Amino acid sequence: MLAEATTALGTATKKDTVNSALRLAVEESRVRRERALADLQQVADEGGFDFDRLGELDR
Repeated sequence: MLAEATTALGTATKKDTVNSALRLAVEESRVRRERALADLQQVADEGGFDFDRLGELDR
């Protein structure tokens, strides 16, 4: 996998490959979280959550 990652990322050393792969993984995770938060905000803005019924969850 290291060899494939080196080729895919165009890096020259193991250290550069690992650092680039970690950076990419973190960036993709941030993008997914930001997208999920934006989707939840849109649902909330459209009235998709009934906060008046939260008390029913404890029953």
